[in-house]
Amino acid sequence: MPRRTQSGSDLFRSARFAGSPLFWARTVQLALLCVITFAMLGAGQSRFNRLGHELMCSCGCGQVLLECNHVGCPDSARMIDELKTQMAAGGNDTAVLNWFVAKYGATILAAPIRGGFDNVAWIVPVAIFVLATLGTFGTVWLWKRRTLQMAGAAAGTGGGNLPASGESNAQDAALRERIRRETEY
Repeated sequence: MPRRTQSGSDLFRSARFAGSPLFWARTVQLALLCVITFAMLGAGQSRFNRLGHELMCSCGCGQVLLECNHVGCPDSARMIDELKTQMAAGGNDTAVLNWFVAKYGATILAAPIRGGFDNVAWIVPVAIFVLATLGTFGTVWLWKRRTLQMAGAAAGTGGGNLPASGESNAQDAALRERIRRETEY
């Protein structure tokens, strides 16, 4: 299909559209839509909410700090007040989390902080899964290769007392008949 070239009137029409109020209205609408979209990406999550969901309640319930909902929890209210105090002190997120780790231990974190030796907690499970999968495939491949080699060796040496494939004798026919009778309803 030949390419269509723009005539002089098409170029004039497109240049005229670029200067029209409709063009600029659509451009402003698109720009506002992009700005609102990017602004709303993080609008539902405040710093307090984000940090509160990165910490575990220390009462032993196993719930995230801001989600601890069992009645009469002795620790969640105190820890939420400590979180508010640390945030009001002006520390960044890492400093607040490190303060909680220093006070309660590393188990207070809902997920380990990424960096240093803590990377092991992120890398080792994935590495074990990949190695186990590769090991399983390797083992199956070796078993299959060994089976094929043994079958080839048996066929190459005359097979001993094994019948060639497709051959059947009376004993095999009797065995098949017995299997058929025993598996009928």
